[in-house]
Amino acid sequence: MIKKSVFSRPVIAMLTCMTLLTPLLAACTSNEPSEDQEERVLRIGTVYGSNDDTYFRQQYTDIFEVLNDNITIEIVPAVDQDQYQYFDYTKNEQPEQPDTLEAVKKLMTGENPVDVIVGDTSLLKSLIQENMLTQLDPLIAEDEFDTTDIVPTVLDGIKDMGDNNLYALTPTFSSSALFYNKAIFQKAGVEPPADGATWEDIFDLARRVTSGEGKDRVYGFSFSQYAGDPFYNVQMYAGPLQLRTFDDKAETMTVNNDSWERVWDTVATLARDKIVPGQEMFEYQTEQTEFNPFQGNMFMEGKLAMVVSDYSYVTRLINDNKYAETDDKFDPIDWDVVTPPVHQEKPGIGGSVYLSSLMAINSNAQNPEDAWEFIKFLNGEEWAKVKARSSYEMVSRKSYIQPKEGLDYNIAAFYTLKPIPPTSTDMNTLYQKMPNLWQVDSVGQKYFNEVVENKKTPKEALEAWEQDGNEMLQKLKTDPKASFEDKLGAN
Repeated sequence: MIKKSVFSRPVIAMLTCMTLLTPLLAACTSNEPSEDQEERVLRIGTVYGSNDDTYFRQQYTDIFEVLNDNITIEIVPAVDQDQYQYFDYTKNEQPEQPDTLEAVKKLMTGENPVDVIVGDTSLLKSLIQENMLTQLDPLIAEDEFDTTDIVPTVLDGIKDMGDNNLYALTPTFSSSALFYNKAIFQKAGVEPPADGATWEDIFDLARRVTSGEGKDRVYGFSFSQYAGDPFYNVQMYAGPLQLRTFDDKAETMTVNNDSWERVWDTVATLARDKIVPGQEMFEYQTEQTEFNPFQGNMFMEGKLAMVVSDYSYVTRLINDNKYAETDDKFDPIDWDVVTPPVHQEKPGIGGSVYLSSLMAINSNAQNPEDAWEFIKFLNGEEWAKVKARSSYEMVSRKSYIQPKEGLDYNIAAFYTLKPIPPTSTDMNTLYQKMPNLWQVDSVGQKYFNEVVENKKTPKEALEAWEQDGNEMLQKLKTDPKASFEDKLGAN
């Protein structure tokens, strides 16, 4: 006769489960921390910084550290700006500017390299070319990290830096759009601008809606919110064409050609015909004696039909319109936006799109796993949802980009076009190595003003700039701090 067990079946089952769980419980209660809870350091490199890194931490790292309390984040700047507050400026000298690219490369190599590097498109393109960054595509695929919601402006712009591969991501970006005053177009009986318009389309519209004289003139278009130097307009207009002032080594001028001539002729004609506001607007503004909170803001004053401005201008317009509703002297502006104008030879590229907070993993990272987790979190949905209310930049995830304060405007205009691809030349480094290289641009400004004043044709002015510029570049090559007051003041 077989003796019956004292344990019932339910009890046996329970004991069996406890036996299986014992190793797991032991692991959970062990004094040894698990890999996920191990104390670790994540080093993040920035181009500029100081001992007070509060702003950067508030923007990017505080939330991550709260959610990962076993990870300590160190912010390491390539250039410590604190040093400049101790420089003796009374000697009429400027402190030596470091080569930022070389400074960043030092952060990424050596005995204690940073894990993450944060920078703009110019910097990261240079680092990609030197194989100093980890390609993110395999990590994105392995974790099935969703990039389909990242706006084309950002994603395509990043891919342009890495031969259609991703070496970085950015949680935010800034861009511009073409704002227009609906009432001015309605009064003129002219159809307002549309998405995808070329510069020629916009300049044609601008001529058709320009009206009035003197202080009552309504200008058709402006390259910025405020009346400025026409030479600045040249830079904005020529930017997407990627026309160069000089070669990669800043040794030879590259302005004496048909492309530059067309640019100068176009912008100078607009200024001469007063289709865009110029110096005369400063004179009218200084004549005003009554209080005007919108003084100088021509779009809000109703004296400007179209203007290219950045995303933060939306907040400014909203606030200005709220004030105008309380003051009988002013009328709120009925406005909307479309994509910035594009050049026919560069379709789909336009506007001032800035990817200034690109985050990449150092190929020499000591902690690449946490580096990827950090980048993944900052570019994920949770972070985008929290930061979507920013007034100055837009989050990169389209789902969280919405018009402000329930308004109905064409917000997609800010993220439809691609940014201008970065050049292979690090212009910042050139200007750092040659502190007075800016004077070459100033000579160009002088000659352009002569074109506006009909003292020279665009071709004559560009030839003169080429000649003076070449002489200046050769002198700067041997003396980077050479000064050229004679050329700046010559007529």
